[in-house]
Amino acid sequence: MKICFFGIYNPEYSRNRVLISGFKQNGFDVFECKVDPKSGKIKKYIALLEEYKKIKDIKFDYIIVAFPGHSVVWLAYLLFGKDIIFDAFVSLYDSNVWDRKLYKPFSPRGFRDWFLDWYSCMFAEKILLDTNRHIDYFSKNFKIDKDKFIRVFVGSDNSIFYPKDSERKDKNFVVHFHGSFIPLQGVEYIIESAKILEKEKDIQFNIIGTNIKKKYLGKKFDNINFIENISYEKLSEYMNKADLCLGIFGNTEKADNVIPNKVYEAIAIRKPVITASTLAIKELFEDNESIILCNRADGRDLAQKIIKIKKDDFLREKISNNAFDIFNKRLTPKILVRDLLNDLKK
Repeated sequence: MKICFFGIYNPEYSRNRVLISGFKQNGFDVFECKVDPKSGKIKKYIALLEEYKKIKDIKFDYIIVAFPGHSVVWLAYLLFGKDIIFDAFVSLYDSNVWDRKLYKPFSPRGFRDWFLDWYSCMFAEKILLDTNRHIDYFSKNFKIDKDKFIRVFVGSDNSIFYPKDSERKDKNFVVHFHGSFIPLQGVEYIIESAKILEKEKDIQFNIIGTNIKKKYLGKKFDNINFIENISYEKLSEYMNKADLCLGIFGNTEKADNVIPNKVYEAIAIRKPVITASTLAIKELFEDNESIILCNRADGRDLAQKIIKIKKDDFLREKISNNAFDIFNKRLTPKILVRDLLNDLKK
């Protein structure tokens, strides 16, 4: 069996890494027809055509336009025919207009992103998205038949993110977060909770993200370590040394539609997670059983939940083990792709 991943994607990005690994583990020969995502606007199409010439005589069982592929699905359709699988993964319009607020809904760029979301889906035989909530969003806003969609949870690469014995010199209760300073993440509410917990001298926050560190440069927090971006391998080490991992806390529609990478990575390492209560997160997890949910955009409630889980060893252990069990049964690369293949055969 042969599969081709096509596009302008980074194979090391977690979503792509999981899918590529999963197909390999399911016995596929994986071919990649790709160019650097940083390629110029016209150059990327020319470079993709050159890459295509190297594999054009190979008969593939599946063609996946990998994320981010909104701008090249049409090219894949022209080169390979109609049986294209498009891993949409996110809505450009939702991300840039409503979540990050980079431009107005009816601006030229806003229209461009809406058009790319809709246009790319029109060329695909099947569209992959990470939650049913996200599928509802696409179907409603771009008038696409739900039968075209397949839910594929993000999962995590368990060759990198897995439980390890990690020794720490201090006895602090370490709260871990990694991400960026965009509305979806709700970093400001994590900072708010850290301020509330300043009197709890044994609670320490590690916040990883270069643009977050720049945002708070010069501001002093006794209980926060700001750390620049690091490799996935190093990130796994930090997470293994943590007592608790944080998800997302923003109050945007996108936050309600997705389960972020960091949640999957944390449960793969068997760490308890606190994240905002959203419709998407409830597709996989149950509050106080496999995750701790808090109010969205509410640093005070987050602080209270951190204290709650810090004081309750039994709850931390139960949540960690239950979520780890969900990961091993449903969210490893091999299992995710096995289930995807079953859906494609229906």
